Amino acid sequence: MEPRIQYAKTADGVSIAFWTVGEGTPLVFTPPIGGANYIELAWQWPEYRAFFERLAQKRRLVGYDLRGYGLSDRAVTDFSLDARVADLEAVADRLELDRFILVGSLDSGPVAIAYATRHPERVSHLLLWCAWARYWDVFSASQYDAIRSLMGRDWDLFTETVAHASVGWSESEAASRTASFLRECVAPEVYRAAAEATSEFDVTALLPHVRSPTLVAHRRQYPLVGVDIARGLASRIPDARLVLLEGASFMPFLGDTEAVVAAIDEFLGEGEKTVAGAEPPSAGAFRTILFTDVEGSTALTQRLGDASAREVLREHERITREALKAHGGAEVKAMGDGFMASFSSATKALECAVAIQRAFAEHNAQVGVQGLAPLHIRIGLNAGEPIEEEKDLFGTAVILAARIAAKAEGGEILVSDVVRQLVAGKGFLFSDRGDVVLRGFEDPVRLYEVRWLEDD
Repeated sequence: MEPRIQYAKTADGVSIAFWTVGEGTPLVFTPPIGGANYIELAWQWPEYRAFFERLAQKRRLVGYDLRGYGLSDRAVTDFSLDARVADLEAVADRLELDRFILVGSLDSGPVAIAYATRHPERVSHLLLWCAWARYWDVFSASQYDAIRSLMGRDWDLFTETVAHASVGWSESEAASRTASFLRECVAPEVYRAAAEATSEFDVTALLPHVRSPTLVAHRRQYPLVGVDIARGLASRIPDARLVLLEGASFMPFLGDTEAVVAAIDEFLGEGEKTVAGAEPPSAGAFRTILFTDVEGSTALTQRLGDASAREVLREHERITREALKAHGGAEVKAMGDGFMASFSSATKALECAVAIQRAFAEHNAQVGVQGLAPLHIRIGLNAGEPIEEEKDLFGTAVILAARIAAKAEGGEILVSDVVRQLVAGKGFLFSDRGDVVLRGFEDPVRLYEVRWLEDD
């Protein structure tokens, strides 16, 4: 069984080498910066090959070389979370994978989590192996400080040290092979750039919004990512399963591989036969909530009188409803001077918000010439799982969206960090407004302004 190597092109023009082996349900591995990013070399490792051939007996395995590594384009500089998600998107799109199992390990865990929340309809199962969500939860340990200090001073010593720490200090032969492998698949300056970008990874805000069935699997004695990290991941992802296995190596094909395979088979066994043709999950649970509000509506009514003010506000209703219809938004309710709407896609919701603001900017330019009253709209968005009762939505996600809208000024769009992360890589521009105290919420909430003007 030999892997078939092909190429996919990312949205930013990077060629990504990927491989497939086996037939059946697609299972995609996202590579960490220190992992097997050179399939031609990795497949020569007997333990590696045996492990993946066993998994491929009833699945179609897909892996790829990270940008800058192995057979992928090496002359790259962008290793941001969005860039690494783009690598995965390119491979999944190239293979036309409608539904697949997604695996993330170590620093590819945040990549897999981000992809799963941005494309919930495509990820049937999420498997996180020795993974983490926020860099500094793991890399603040003193052991990492010592290892990191070698990165820029002695590349050979660094690769040997990080390989022994990751594979296991008792696995000297495997560690030496891993160190040599790492030196072959990436240049020192590229690895340092990738490591620097990885230090910015933080997907903790996305964990409660993972919709795919999730397995968090971890080896108890692995020294660089503690068991508490695994427990934290499992506790924050809805209905996630936690499996703790014995062993000190993050390499699943070393040590007790039988336990690893058994955990994977048990997790995937219940619904795996129907994954490839399964329908996407219902979009009713996880929603992006949008609120609009006419700034100064009370003063407008007092100034114009009820009848004239109502005529002006009808224009708000017309423009908003046209935008909702064009972008797939569902009107939950109209409140005279505002709307509440919901979307199954965060991207569509934000596109709708931008369309609303641009429509009102055009409207105000026209009425200004006529000497009529302009309308300034504030918009707030949040994402989560609202409670639906009698065609209305309730719950924390809804309340937070309303509070965010109330903090906006006329002409502004404010969003929560969850929304910002869900639309990452989609071309929106954000300005960080910092932590804001919102009425009814104990902890400050991080808000971002969407820059929608053409010259922003």
